[in-house]
Amino acid sequence: MSLNDLICKNAQPKDKEYKLADGEGMYLLVKPNGTKCWRLKYRIGGKERQLAIGIYPAIRLSDARERRKEARDMIAEGLDPSQAKKQEKRMVGIKIQNSFESIAREWHDNHKHTWTERHAKDILNRLESDIFRDLGSRPISEISPLELLDVIKKIEKREAHVLAHRAVQYCTRIFRYAILTSRADRNPGSDLTGALKPAVGTHHSALDVKDLPGFLKALDENKPRLYVQTRLAVKLLMLTFVRTSELIKASWSEFDLKNAEWIIPAERMKMRRPHIVPLSKQALKILSELKNLNMYSDLVLPNQWDNKKPMSNNTILFAIRRLGYKDKTTGHGFRALAMSTIKEKLGYRHEVIDRQLAHAPANKIVAAYDRAQFLDERKKMMQEWSDFIDAQQSLK
Repeated sequence: MSLNDLICKNAQPKDKEYKLADGEGMYLLVKPNGTKCWRLKYRIGGKERQLAIGIYPAIRLSDARERRKEARDMIAEGLDPSQAKKQEKRMVGIKIQNSFESIAREWHDNHKHTWTERHAKDILNRLESDIFRDLGSRPISEISPLELLDVIKKIEKREAHVLAHRAVQYCTRIFRYAILTSRADRNPGSDLTGALKPAVGTHHSALDVKDLPGFLKALDENKPRLYVQTRLAVKLLMLTFVRTSELIKASWSEFDLKNAEWIIPAERMKMRRPHIVPLSKQALKILSELKNLNMYSDLVLPNQWDNKKPMSNNTILFAIRRLGYKDKTTGHGFRALAMSTIKEKLGYRHEVIDRQLAHAPANKIVAAYDRAQFLDERKKMMQEWSDFIDAQQSLK
């Protein structure tokens, strides 16, 4: 006797599980806890097997019968539906393990030690925001160049052209990693060359040397009533022209005040190499003031609310804006100001300034011993740069 929906629905649990047959080996197994499971009993190769079809009512009677038919067709061809189901599960598992997101996160985890913490976080944020939503669950070996391009074009439509090009770079590296680990055969990112609009690089705003006296006057008058530490941080950034992130995370352990040197460890540098910053007399004076302000913190520029955390990355930028120099310069812009002014006004060679900016030497052999290159000349240069700024202050 075949089942119907009413019988299936009204089947009540008993002390022991029991079966309600529907014919051709299929039955509804009713368990004591009330769960109702579809099962198919069959024989193949002379052995009795059992196939789990699904749970009722998620799998309705009509659906169960359709799956029974599919299983019977396979058996007629000499195939075991239970083995086919296990293989399908294995393939689904492999696809999940080899999804774009899974491999991208693995690639990121393997390479993040070569990046700064901020850069590593930025890459992952970009992938999560712009790529994973569309491609994250896709098997990486099945993603086509056109499919990748469609995702990148969404970024481009936001007029975020630089981010679109960076996304292609990240994806290309992820696909290359998948190929090297035998989980993909081609790199669709490589096929997108020329497919995007050119990314026009944006440069950090920077003061012209003629604007320096006015800026120094605004900093000294302090009409926005900036905190003492903030003003000292801006001045120290001008004198050392390091990157803002390198300054705000500085700890006193990095400073050799006796020898007037600040040695920034490799893990905090963009190029992952330690960097020496010679300290002028003016810089040493500012550091002395900061030490008196923050004598209970290991950080040179601690957060106002928690001296175990560094100053916010936006503090210097907002200070510059409040001084009336919004869109005229940024903290990073002091690097460009120093580069152009030291070369033109103080007459130093490009390579000396370039080493002080901690740019990567083109020659890898040079990079190996670059930490102290031109150090004597750089010490003289940094003092002259501070003296030049003092001279500009007297012109205000």
